[in-house]
Amino acid sequence: MTQIEKLKLMLDITNNSQDGKLQLLLDDVASDILTWTNRKILPVALESTQRQLAIIRFNMQGVEGQTSHNEGGVSRSFDDLPPSIKQPIIQHRLAKVVGMGAT
Repeated sequence: MTQIEKLKLMLDITNNSQDGKLQLLLDDVASDILTWTNRKILPVALESTQRQLAIIRFNMQGVEGQTSHNEGGVSRSFDDLPPSIKQPIIQHRLAKVVGMGAT
């Protein structure tokens, strides 16, 4: 099963009408994870993290960056990544090597 098929299953999407948007979310999240981990290729172990982040971003569409919202007795707030998502990313970080200048 592909990443997009797994994502659609998790989001309960049964048609192909949002495939472009979902693929863009997966691609953007993969790019972010690669930046955070100093990697060039997404490790298989981070594919579930990629889907979890894509779901968060999918559900945050229209309210990006919101830190608090109350309406009709419903309260929403978005801050940092949940620890269950942060931890695998941190575990897969590579040390960044800085080149030394000429002396």
